[in-house]
Amino acid sequence: MMLSSAFPRLRSPDTGSRLAGRAGCLLSALLSLAAAFCSPAAAQSFPDHPVKLVVPFIAGGPVDALARIAAQDLSHRLGQAVVIENQSGAGGAIGTGAVAHASPDGHTLLFAISSQVYGLYPQGGQDFLKGFVPVATVAAWSHVLVTGLRTPARTLRELIAHAKANPGALTFGYGLNTPPQILGETLKSVAGVDIRSIPYRGGAQAIADMLGDRLDLNFGTTATLLPLIREGKLRALAYTGASRSPELPDVPTVAEAGYPQLAFDPDAWAMILAPADTPRPVVERLNQAVRDCLRSPQMLARLAALGYAARPGSPEETAAFLAAEVVKWPPIVKAAGIKAE
Repeated sequence: MMLSSAFPRLRSPDTGSRLAGRAGCLLSALLSLAAAFCSPAAAQSFPDHPVKLVVPFIAGGPVDALARIAAQDLSHRLGQAVVIENQSGAGGAIGTGAVAHASPDGHTLLFAISSQVYGLYPQGGQDFLKGFVPVATVAAWSHVLVTGLRTPARTLRELIAHAKANPGALTFGYGLNTPPQILGETLKSVAGVDIRSIPYRGGAQAIADMLGDRLDLNFGTTATLLPLIREGKLRALAYTGASRSPELPDVPTVAEAGYPQLAFDPDAWAMILAPADTPRPVVERLNQAVRDCLRSPQMLARLAALGYAARPGSPEETAAFLAAEVVKWPPIVKAAGIKAE
């Protein structure tokens, strides 16, 4: 009798639900406990094999050079090789998409730059704010506006006056979908001048044509242009940073020259991102390695030689900066009339 009366209670839906609920709570607690123990262990053992840092652009460019400098230092700090892998194409979308779909264990990372948030290309089907975890900002930089020697202007105002007096006569060169393109098109827009835009596969080709008197204007980094400026082969008119470049103290900023619309502060940046769901301890381990790297006097000197300024920060600071940049750039790009090529 007791046995037969017991079965209805065991088979009762309410009782079963309570038992299932208790089992679910127990399982959840066990999983949380396991995660609490495993996460620190995972961080302590990370990385346990080489880390791949994907640069979604061609090898040999300034971004690639910056990534390789960072990778060399990080290899020592992480105790594993940090290997650069170039996966170019579609404005960075190919390499970006590959990292977004990689295992979120911290061993595959993306070396992202500002042009990837211009809104010109889909980023491998992934939104930066949803598909990635910001790890650390590496560097930021500004540009210097230069002219060839055949151009009579000695200042930015003289350049604008010359362009207005000779519509369509001056030429401006740039790499497609780059900060120099945005700077040049913005200058044309805010100054109301007719300057012919000539796209190149890269900034180096534009500079070569300037030296051959086949091009009049170009924006570039100080590291690229400073030797040519000092040799008297190019003339510097203005610097786009918030303050004057230490390497070019006599060159006014664009704001000082009367065109604050060109001071985007910064014009460009590079940061490291990890796939979404990368464990927080791993992100913190990577972030600390980058911050230590950017405190090194040797690293600071190498960055300065390339025209880059170190921009260390926590994962939270990196995330806030990226969120602001994602909002900032698309309207600027649209106002400049730039479209995906």
